[in-house]
Amino acid sequence: MPPGPVRSLVFAASILLACAPLACEPAPDPDRIRQTIAAHKTPRPPEPAYEVPALAATSVPSEAPSAVPTAAPSQPPTPHRTPERIAIEERVMGTHLSLSAYTSDAHDEASLRATFGRAVAEIRRLEGLMTTWRDDSEVSRINAAAGRSAITVSPETLAVIEKSVWMSERSEGVFDITFEAMHGLWKFDQDLEEKVPPRAAVLAARHLIDFRKIKIDHAARTVMLERRGMRMGLGGIAKGYAVDAAAHVLAAEGLEAFVVQAGGDLFVRGRKPDGSRFRVGVRDPRAPGEGDFFALLEVEDHAFSTAGDYERGFIKDGKRYHHIIDPRTGYPATASRSVTIWARDAFTADAVDDAVFILGPEKGLKLVDSLDDAGAVIVDDHNKVWVSERLKDKLHQIRPPTDGI
Repeated sequence: MPPGPVRSLVFAASILLACAPLACEPAPDPDRIRQTIAAHKTPRPPEPAYEVPALAATSVPSEAPSAVPTAAPSQPPTPHRTPERIAIEERVMGTHLSLSAYTSDAHDEASLRATFGRAVAEIRRLEGLMTTWRDDSEVSRINAAAGRSAITVSPETLAVIEKSVWMSERSEGVFDITFEAMHGLWKFDQDLEEKVPPRAAVLAARHLIDFRKIKIDHAARTVMLERRGMRMGLGGIAKGYAVDAAAHVLAAEGLEAFVVQAGGDLFVRGRKPDGSRFRVGVRDPRAPGEGDFFALLEVEDHAFSTAGDYERGFIKDGKRYHHIIDPRTGYPATASRSVTIWARDAFTADAVDDAVFILGPEKGLKLVDSLDDAGAVIVDDHNKVWVSERLKDKLHQIRPPTDGI
């Protein structure tokens, strides 16, 4: 997916349905990608599995009991704290970040804010590894060395690149992090320019898009782009990884219920203090406001990720141009208006949403149904709503989405 796609979700307060996954054939484990994507394949010894950030649902071990228990002095009973929602907002990875949780007897406002600070610091650390907006990041170094040499990367960057290749293979290549070869032609980020590039320039750059020319040595932890002029960008998947990493920080501090959202990537752990589930709104892609939802879905210990054509783009001569580029054409994808993916972790959801957006509803839903514990809500280019089997009994559609260009 293109760098920093904005996928808006806002969680609301009330109850609907439980989020119980249906059984299905498990998808191949993306954390054990065993082939080197390159023009030449050479055998190598089995590769050790890498670890991605644990989900917020992961339990945190309790401390070992004291070897010699002692009787505590008698204390008056501590009054229970009335839960209060505490939230912070930051700007990271080119998008809006929000973290929220409720106070409890174990976590007052000060401790929650300190924990939030540690989670934000972890996201910023990952951003420093994977951004293309800094020349010294690992991804920028890979791009600078394209066609010349391999670059040693961190386990985190390697994990994101390997999962990107996994999704490329499963999506007929429509999810391709080497789409960054289009950098400078289409300008949808901070450098937004309402201009359609010359067709000849688009076609020339498109020939540099090919995930199969990403050469990975898992054991050595190196990555290389085989052709000069190739570039990669992780904006379409790195935020999901970062959301999971932040959720792991919060869970490790003992928080049992919270929401982490970075742009359109969101993870929810647990329930609200009254026992109700968190609800998220699926944005109407043609409505004027961010808070205009056409559907709601309860989320518990799951992630949501949305790819939409409605924020980073422009309309020219009656046609919408946006940041989700189809690598097969070099032009913005046209099969969908928005895609929302429900999955067990934000890393997976973020990897899937752009692929489904480009593939369109029929092939996209087949991809989603092939994955374990995943679902989708799609608004196609004709404004028709498609819902995957796993979400048909969970989604509450308020009204039809608004039509428009």
